[in-house]
Amino acid sequence: MPYLFGGLVLLNAITLGYYLFAQQPTITQSLQTAQAEITRPLPFTNSAKLLAPPIGSKD
Repeated sequence: MPYLFGGLVLLNAITLGYYLFAQQPTITQSLQTAQAEITRPLPFTNSAKLLAPPIGSKD
C-alpha cells in the first residue's frame, strides 16, 4: 500500500510539473477578451463629495 501511495504522489508531481513548466499556455478567445477588458481604463467617480458631513460640523 505505501508503494501505491508513493507512486500516486510521484505521478501527481510529474503531471503538475508538466502542466506548470513544460506545457506552453495557449491564448484562447476568452483570455483575449479578459485582457482587453483589463487594459481598458475604468471610469472613476469621486463619491467623497456625496457623503454627509461628519456629526458636529458646521457645514
